[in-house]
Amino acid sequence: QVQLVESGGGLVQAGGSLRLSCAASGRTFSDYAMGWFRQAPGKEREFVATISWSGGSTYYVDSVKGRFTISRDNAKNTEYLQMNSLKPEDTAVYYCAADRIYPVVTSRVDYWGQGTQVTVSS
Repeated sequence: QVQLVESGGGLVQAGGSLRLSCAASGRTFSDYAMGWFRQAPGKEREFVATISWSGGSTYYVDSVKGRFTISRDNAKNTEYLQMNSLKPEDTAVYYCAADRIYPVVTSRVDYWGQGTQVTVSS
């Protein structure tokens, strides 16, 4: 089992920044590719970004490219999502996810975190 705990969400004005963290425990963190997903009210959960086991490869959904940066620190068993130039449409619950296969996709996730709320006001 892998336990994932997100933190760092909150309320921010449009144009602002937030950094989400996802702390992992239970298994060897570097054995897992990681990802971030989000779910807005009334919408399906969608992919945001994913990072490979060592951090050498990343991939983003087009809507966040150039604004969000995914990273990981395997020594700290932690994944991050730096979010800059936030927009109201980024408002959602953000979830971290772990899977042994890269890239991490919505239909194939071994473990999910509980989510953290991000609200961007206009």
